[in-house]
Amino acid sequence: MSEGRVLGLDYGSKTVGVAISDPLMITAQGLEIIRRERPAKIRQTLARIEEIISEYGVKEVVLGLPKNMNGTEGERVEKTREFGDSIERRTGLPVIYWDERLTTVAADRAMIEMEIRREDRKEYVDEIAAMLILQGYLESKRGTLD
Repeated sequence: MSEGRVLGLDYGSKTVGVAISDPLMITAQGLEIIRRERPAKIRQTLARIEEIISEYGVKEVVLGLPKNMNGTEGERVEKTREFGDSIERRTGLPVIYWDERLTTVAADRAMIEMEIRREDRKEYVDEIAAMLILQGYLESKRGTLD
């Protein structure tokens, strides 16, 4: 297995949830939520992602793909792919798209189990979603996905 970690991202209109793999690429840990004032302002978001990539020695990026429940791709998927293309252009790293259907539901369940108060959940959902996206990818690489 080559050196370097994997970065997991959950891209939204005003936030990007960020998770990072451990050095052995077994687990995903939540890192932060990058927030921006307006949806179109992604330069600072991309700059922060570049900083994280450099800091953690990231070798690939996993980006959640928000397909519709029936598997079709809408406007959100198009915007996510544009964001992924921007990351690839700026960093030269491969971006792997990961089907994130049901990730938000799973993130909500996880927060309920952690007893995070309902009014506080919005604060964490993007970061937890990024962790779940990355964890799913890591497990698929190891062949441990059920």
